[in-house]
Amino acid sequence: MAPRTKTPQPPAPHAADSHDLIRVHGARENNLKDVSIELPKRRLTVFTGVSGSGKSSLVFATIAAESQRLINETYPAFVQGFMPSQARPDVDVLDGLTTAIIVDQQRMGSDPRSTVGTATDANAMLRILFSRLGKPHIGPPGAFAFNVPSVTASGAITVQRGNKKAEKATFSRTGGMCPRCEGRGSVSDIDLTQLYDDSKSIAEGAFTIPGWKSDSWWTVRIYAESGFLDPNKPIAKFTKREMQDFLYKEPTKVKVEGSTLTFEGLIPKIQKSFLSKDREAMQPHIREFVDRAVTFATCPECEGTRLTEGARSSKIKKISIADACSMEIRDLAEWVRGLGEPSVAPLLEALQQTLDSFVEIGLGYLALDRPSGTLSGGEAQRVKMIRHLGSSLTDVTYVFDEPTIGLHPHDIRRMNDLLLRLRDKGNTVLVVEHKPEAIAIADHVVDLGPGAGTAGGTVCFEGTLDGLRASDTVTGRHLDDRAVLKDEVRKPTGALEIRGATAHNLQDVDVDIPLGVLTVITGVAGSGKSSLVHGSIPAGENVISVDQSPIKGSRRSNPATYTGLLEPIRKAFAKANGVKPALFSANSEGACPTCNGAGVIFTDLGMMASVSSPCEDCEGKRFQASVLDYHLGGRDISEVLAMSVTEAEEFFGSGEAAIPAAHKILDRLADVGLGYLSLGQPLTTLSGGERQRLKLATHMADKGGVYVLDEPTTGLHLADVEQLLGLLDRLVDSGKSVIVIEHHQAVMAHADWIIDLGPGAGHDGGKIVFEGTPAELVADRSTLTGEHLAEYVGE
Repeated sequence: MAPRTKTPQPPAPHAADSHDLIRVHGARENNLKDVSIELPKRRLTVFTGVSGSGKSSLVFATIAAESQRLINETYPAFVQGFMPSQARPDVDVLDGLTTAIIVDQQRMGSDPRSTVGTATDANAMLRILFSRLGKPHIGPPGAFAFNVPSVTASGAITVQRGNKKAEKATFSRTGGMCPRCEGRGSVSDIDLTQLYDDSKSIAEGAFTIPGWKSDSWWTVRIYAESGFLDPNKPIAKFTKREMQDFLYKEPTKVKVEGSTLTFEGLIPKIQKSFLSKDREAMQPHIREFVDRAVTFATCPECEGTRLTEGARSSKIKKISIADACSMEIRDLAEWVRGLGEPSVAPLLEALQQTLDSFVEIGLGYLALDRPSGTLSGGEAQRVKMIRHLGSSLTDVTYVFDEPTIGLHPHDIRRMNDLLLRLRDKGNTVLVVEHKPEAIAIADHVVDLGPGAGTAGGTVCFEGTLDGLRASDTVTGRHLDDRAVLKDEVRKPTGALEIRGATAHNLQDVDVDIPLGVLTVITGVAGSGKSSLVHGSIPAGENVISVDQSPIKGSRRSNPATYTGLLEPIRKAFAKANGVKPALFSANSEGACPTCNGAGVIFTDLGMMASVSSPCEDCEGKRFQASVLDYHLGGRDISEVLAMSVTEAEEFFGSGEAAIPAAHKILDRLADVGLGYLSLGQPLTTLSGGERQRLKLATHMADKGGVYVLDEPTTGLHLADVEQLLGLLDRLVDSGKSVIVIEHHQAVMAHADWIIDLGPGAGHDGGKIVFEGTPAELVADRSTLTGEHLAEYVGE
């Protein structure tokens, strides 16, 4: 018999290989209810659930926040003092974390000097390139920077050497900033005809500025008694000296009826009182005045390039840095590829890689001189992705917040490929997402819910996509929802004519947008949709535009203050209790004196995270104890602010607490799918989609006849899209015209009329490639949108 051989035992697993999971136990951030979950590393996990169910609280506020906090703690205390401080999330155990890179959809800063090129370091590399190869040579890289002004100085300096003596010295630095527009590319001008009627005198009420009445203190008494001009003379007859003082006089102390007051020229006065304020925070009539009175024109000296004449004169192969920055990035990538200069080979290679990443991610249609504040949320997120695409790092956790926002179905496939590529390099990819096409590529799915706000915060399902589909969760039930094409579409009542539109990449477009119906504008990202709608539809009292730009406001602002809901509530509380309405404002007389109405006390601990603790006096309720003794319908004001929109709608709808004005506003908030928001939730915590729907709710009471919406499905769960379609229908049926820029096929299928732009992006787009009903688009299948819509409705 042959001797029996022992089969070798497999080696015991290495201890290092046992860390294949990210473990979360007892997470309680925001609305999370003691969530415990294990996520596989080096896999793609998608988090689903209705808006407000706790996805971002788990992914961003817990996992990613703790990872970043732990990395910051590896630096010396001195360095940490310069870094943003973060508190530890409210969680019992977080184990197996890796370095987290967050790619969110926060809009990039709207600083006028921030461009796509400056935000991605492509401009920095181009400046070095032109300083080395540009002819004629004009100076170092700073000479090509529109953020660096030219400086010259001369004078005496004392040299600390032996016998100290003064020496004459001159200093100069060549910058690329255009001195006229200071690197902004445009100059602002004030239209004087909108400020006053020059046929009248000041005493006759010449001013046409909101709030400037002829009998007010400022407009008559200071002007009349300043001695600089004659208030009874028509402005048109002012002397040159009077006109100079009237418009541009520096702040000067004058005696008026025994009081010392400050006289200031009209232009600086307007700039301080109106133009220095945020436009979004202005009252509607003030905003309308500012839009009329202030004009922005391209800088005549630099022709909008932001650069000095010297920077524009230095060229490489007949191309200046201004020409390079204004090219579409895919064309610039080809130009850089053709340079082949060995002396700057490493620089060319790095620049080439960055530009190719733009093209690969579907942003080849952008130009480097595009202001970063004009990028959509989806474009901004993809721009942030660029620096990570060519990275050699592995075992990193990438966290994405709805990366498919602003993407046409055609582009979503490309985005999916990028996410899979990041995973296949050995990284953990966590994605918060609503689109079925993006959920489909997940290795692991976590569904949170079952509802939103206080009704959410628990894990309803975790497992595979097929398991989710078979589960009885809200997401599982709606995963295969498909909107159907209408049997009949509405007939238009008129048309909004656009003729010869050339904004951005539009190629002399003529189109009639039908009125009285639901019109959807479609096309791939960069095809010219926003240029057509926002750049070509004449803005007027009749057009109400609702976009996703951030709502300006501090943590003291909330849905109740933003929508005007708090005003009737305060008045009702005051009337019911016989006191002043100001007592029921946490920003006014009713505020807790200890925390000034903030509800929390912040303690700054230097380089450590600031600690916020609930105010002990008001217990986080924000109001004085005496104010909480006043009730309406059995509730005090802090309990009302803690209610969700749905609860408040019921509370103020009937009985002792019935307030028709408040109920109307709450109805509109529920209509746009924000029933889960609490009235006192800080605006700073809202997502882009929630912000847009909050704006839509406030504008629904406006008198305008045309509503322009920019991707209203952003951040909406599949189950909520149906509710949004119902809202759009109600707007149209009430006599409004609704124009929607949208990529979601359910909204396309529901439209009465579709206008499709393309065929591609950038200079390959800007044309109308289809006009007609959704059924005609599906039957035609001549465009990318038509193909994807036909696939969606199963035709």
